[in-house]
Amino acid sequence: MLRVGSRVACTACRNLVSTNMGVRFRVPLQKLHPLSRAIHHRYSANANPQRPPHRTAARHFTSMSRLPMRPAKPPPGSGGHGYQQQRNFWVARLAARLLRLRYILLGSAVGGGYTAKKTYEEWKDLLPDFSEYNWVIPDFIWELSEQIDLEKLAKALPEIEEIAKLLPDMDKIGENFTFLKSLLSSGLSLGSEVKGASGLHLLLETSGDPPLKATDSPAAGTSESSDKQYKKSSDREKLDQLQEELLRTQMRYQRMLERLEKENKELRKVVLQKDDKGIHQRKVKKSLIDMYSEVLDILSDYDSNYNTQDHLPRVVVVGDQSAGKTSVLEMIAQARIFPRGSGEMMTRSPVKVTLSEGPHHVAMFKDSGREFDLSKEEDLAALRHEIELRMRKSVKEGQTVSPETISLSVKGPGIQRMVLVDLPGVISTVTAGMAADTKETIFSISKAYMQNPNAIILCIQDGSVDAERSIVTDLVSQMDPQGKRTIFVLTKVDLAEKNLASPNRIQQIVEGKLFPMKALGYFAVVTGKGSSGESIESIKDYEEDFFQNSRLLREGMLKAHQVTTKNLSLAVSDCFWKMVRESVEQQADAFKASRFNLETEWKNNYPRLRELDRNELYEKAKNEILDEVISLSQVTPKHWEAILQKKLWERVSTHVIENIYLPAAQTMNSGTFNTTVDIKLKQWTDKQLPHKALEVAWETLQEEFARFMAEYKGKDQDDIFDKLKEAVKDESIKRHKWNEMAMDSLRVIQHNALEDRSITDKPQWDAAIQFMEETLQSRLKDTDSVITDMVGPDWKQRWLGWTNRTAEQHVRNETKNELERLLKLHEDHTAYLANDEVTTVRKNLEGRGVEVDPVLIKDTWHQLYRRHFLQKALAHCNLCKRGFYYYQRHFVDSELECNDVVLFWRIQRMLGITANTLRQQLTNTEVRRLEKNVKEVLEDFGEDTEKKMQLITGRRVQLAEDLKKVREIQEKLEAFIEALHKEK
Repeated sequence: MLRVGSRVACTACRNLVSTNMGVRFRVPLQKLHPLSRAIHHRYSANANPQRPPHRTAARHFTSMSRLPMRPAKPPPGSGGHGYQQQRNFWVARLAARLLRLRYILLGSAVGGGYTAKKTYEEWKDLLPDFSEYNWVIPDFIWELSEQIDLEKLAKALPEIEEIAKLLPDMDKIGENFTFLKSLLSSGLSLGSEVKGASGLHLLLETSGDPPLKATDSPAAGTSESSDKQYKKSSDREKLDQLQEELLRTQMRYQRMLERLEKENKELRKVVLQKDDKGIHQRKVKKSLIDMYSEVLDILSDYDSNYNTQDHLPRVVVVGDQSAGKTSVLEMIAQARIFPRGSGEMMTRSPVKVTLSEGPHHVAMFKDSGREFDLSKEEDLAALRHEIELRMRKSVKEGQTVSPETISLSVKGPGIQRMVLVDLPGVISTVTAGMAADTKETIFSISKAYMQNPNAIILCIQDGSVDAERSIVTDLVSQMDPQGKRTIFVLTKVDLAEKNLASPNRIQQIVEGKLFPMKALGYFAVVTGKGSSGESIESIKDYEEDFFQNSRLLREGMLKAHQVTTKNLSLAVSDCFWKMVRESVEQQADAFKASRFNLETEWKNNYPRLRELDRNELYEKAKNEILDEVISLSQVTPKHWEAILQKKLWERVSTHVIENIYLPAAQTMNSGTFNTTVDIKLKQWTDKQLPHKALEVAWETLQEEFARFMAEYKGKDQDDIFDKLKEAVKDESIKRHKWNEMAMDSLRVIQHNALEDRSITDKPQWDAAIQFMEETLQSRLKDTDSVITDMVGPDWKQRWLGWTNRTAEQHVRNETKNELERLLKLHEDHTAYLANDEVTTVRKNLEGRGVEVDPVLIKDTWHQLYRRHFLQKALAHCNLCKRGFYYYQRHFVDSELECNDVVLFWRIQRMLGITANTLRQQLTNTEVRRLEKNVKEVLEDFGEDTEKKMQLITGRRVQLAEDLKKVREIQEKLEAFIEALHKEK
């Protein structure tokens, strides 16, 4: 039983491993047996005094001993010799204990010094790297020394006394070892000694292994049990004191680091402000994170046709609705930048937030130049309002959420560099007011971002609700089953600790034992008390105070590195940049291959064309259209007047012949003729003529504009612009409104022109005769064509064309013949048939077996009389060709009257003056207004991306778009990779 390595332990040995001691025991049990035998045989009456166990125990227990370990040999049979040997080793045994105490104290001092040194080195690492400013050292150092009080900064550094405070409390350790010595001398069990000596070690442990416990010996006496109870309570108090001392030491260390970090921020801020003010003349380059964010913005608009997907890393923030996603992001960004609501959905579209370091705490949208000062509450409110407006604008009618991304950048001192995407919260039920597909849309948006194999998933779980109600954890498990890129964050831990009956449940969550999902790391954070008016600083203070006093951290359920949003942001930033460094070059190679494919396709299909994208093509088409509008202003006045006069006469000729000339020609004398003409011309001028003239001018302008748009043949003419030009033409004409004030002036001009009856010379008279003759001949030709259609083909056409008349044509032909006989008998017949004449004609036709309707008779008479009248008017026009002499004498002593010629002269003169007036208005006003409308339409189309995509289409356009985007992405990626390699 007394041999070294014996398998049988004595009663004191069994007492060492009592289960109620609660000691974390790391030394193998068999190594403690020699020491237990030494203690047992020293104070036990039944011990064998012949064996010297203390020497062996000291050798086995003392780690500092350099002597070789040898088992004790049995002494000679003499009892006195054995007692002398035991007495001689008492001095060595005491020296060994004193040496052990000395080395333990020395080791603690060395360890504390090392900790202080490590703390100082970590603080040095937090200082900014000034290697980029080496080229300005000669001037920069002196100006910087004027701005910064180096003596004040030196005084702010920690003193030796403060660093000494970080070392373990040597008095406490001395008391513990004094207590250990008393226990050794009093003969108590070794359990309390091991427990007291290892209390500090237990607090520093991070593993969750249960402590080793020993069992009580049933053979122990009553006094020994009472000693154990006293020892247990005393040791527990000592352990609690050591734990509290360690927590206070950690908090002092943390506060010192925060103070140093704050001073470091101030120093960096001064340096960055000096950069902004221009200490050096060289232009400051874009930051690394800004370069990376630009690449992501381009990729968000890139629609790949070559399977070059966007696999660049970003931090995707997902979670159940109202789980605290936005609050976590705001804590990382150090500003309350997002709109808030009580339980309702606030995040309606993805928001990409680029975080970077800068001298001032500001925010800015990608497509806006306005900076929001996040240190001012007014700017914060304006920023939240702007984000809410952009979200609502991106949501289409009938939808609740939108996949369109809002890009925002936030800069400030001490902000960790990364790119985060805040997604709409995952919901389990669609409530009133939401679109029916809201749940599926949110799932599809979340999956689209999480399926990126390089995306870091920041899974947010509400700690104040039951874990079984979580939806997002299952979704994250599907997208990242191995948990290689997932970081789990438990929010509202303060409410969880207060409400949960078993705080161990929180420990299970952060250790990854409750959910089936796996993660790289687990964090527990507190994002305030739930009030929307809380500031970031107050939330930080509340979070720090909570974890300082929380039993979760004090009892080891949470580890110090797993709590606070600050530790979370550091871990996420490190993971983000690690992922970027591992994947960015591979992504650049993929886009390089895609660029080669696109360039090859362009060379094969469009070898002689420039690679113009949609915007460049639009600018080219815009210049062509403006050139065409300018060409419209170069039309000659003669061309304008000829077109206007011709079109205006075509529009009003029917009214002049049917409503003015024919009624006036039925009168018996020239006075009545002129009176009728004047009345009807006045009525026409007041009501219809100005409107008709403006309609003709507007139609002429449209036709000429369309003709120039269609006939423009430049050397770079491209059919791809046809749809755009047509749309611009239609929209410009639609927007153009003729100046209404021109109508009144035009009415006066036309009235004055028609009032003039004075033909001054023979050429004017001949021009009027020609105009009248051409008009009458044109009308006569039209009338003959109408009559031919009414009566059908004549005998020659029937024989040669093998055609016959219809029954109606036969009746009309018979009616025509009967009415022609009536006109031969009465050449001066009026324009209308009397009722008795209609009856006579009908009876004559019935006599020949032709049944005819009175209405048909009147219709046929109207056309026949028009032809008869036009033939007589043409004959009279020929007679008036030599009547200018009689006109000058007012047809005195002459039977020839040419008042109809004067009427046509007045009409012709009015057409010329009206055409001239309209031409002046066109060239001076309307063409310029149309050109202005065209420019406005082009500007509006240029700002409307969807409109350009509708009007400029085709594989050639899409190929040029893709090629431009891929080149831009590749160039920016290469620049980013180069800057990434240069960064230390």
